[in-house]
Amino acid sequence: MGTPRDEETQPLVSPREESPHKQKMSASGEPPKVHPFIAGLYCAFNIIVAACIVFANKLVFQHYNFKFVFALTWIHTIFTWVGMNVLAWRGFFVPKKIPVMKLIPIALGYVGYIVLCNVSLNINTVGFYQIMKIAIAPTVVVMEFFMFNKLPSKLMICSVVVVCVGITAATVTDRVAISNMWGLVVGVAATLVTALYQIWAGSKQRELQANSSQLLQAYTPHAVWLLGILVPIFEPIGWTDPGPNTLLGYQYTYEAVGAIVLSAILGILVSLSTFLVIGATSSLTYNIVGHLKTVIILTGGVMMFGDSMPLKRFMGICVAMMGIFWYTHLLMVQQPAAPPVIKSISPMNNQSKDKEGRDGSA
Repeated sequence: MGTPRDEETQPLVSPREESPHKQKMSASGEPPKVHPFIAGLYCAFNIIVAACIVFANKLVFQHYNFKFVFALTWIHTIFTWVGMNVLAWRGFFVPKKIPVMKLIPIALGYVGYIVLCNVSLNINTVGFYQIMKIAIAPTVVVMEFFMFNKLPSKLMICSVVVVCVGITAATVTDRVAISNMWGLVVGVAATLVTALYQIWAGSKQRELQANSSQLLQAYTPHAVWLLGILVPIFEPIGWTDPGPNTLLGYQYTYEAVGAIVLSAILGILVSLSTFLVIGATSSLTYNIVGHLKTVIILTGGVMMFGDSMPLKRFMGICVAMMGIFWYTHLLMVQQPAAPPVIKSISPMNNQSKDKEGRDGSA
């Protein structure tokens, strides 16, 4: 897996993974022609919805006091399942049948990392949550070294060190994060589990010969029923005593329900906009857009949710961002060129084979 993910409900799209639409046009012998203005709109759309889903989730947790993380994750996963099927129906990718027994472990891993990320967002500030997301990329590099003895280049190691120094500086100067020990533990755990899941998902994609979108569309129905089992186990349902702190006793105002549904719809829009950006531009552009999303989310945490931003913390975040830019540049430089695509992919032809490759990556 290569780069960090920004959102929980979007497909695990690697910067090395080409869009089916881009492949289809390339197979016809003509390079994809998207007007720069349209490509810019796609990028702006992706930035807006990717940042808004974080803000919407935090709003649901903090403003509307909907603290039921498993239930919210379940709702999001249902919307993601429906959305991915709609995208497949519209020809954004070709679905692939995968044996159920091979999908259930992936669904379990998906549920684990999604729930931890949402718990982290629930009990931490938006800024600390996003800093922990930045930490996923260097965590993957370190894990791959210990798990597979995969030694990165010296420059890659240097970039990871820069990211870690920046994250450490930004964290130790965050009084809220340091005083919230439980939030710190959950944030670190979410980073570790997400990195493990991304590495594992990458190996499963190679094993099953399925791209990220095919895999997500295949395992989300299993994640739905797994979460359906976990919700009554971990959430206070209120079967006998539906108090205000239970799912049945929660005050479902029009505003609260609207915010919950909006956050779920934004997850689908993140998936759609990711397809559009990669299909209309390049993997480099997608990575740059990802960094812009990080800046916007950190800024939004300060402006919308009152996150503190003292100078030392700001400098730490700047150092971390410099390191992640460097890391992304090195990652892009060392990527091999994608092999030419021979067959086009048509949503009208169920016999078409998806030629997308994926090494394993919000």
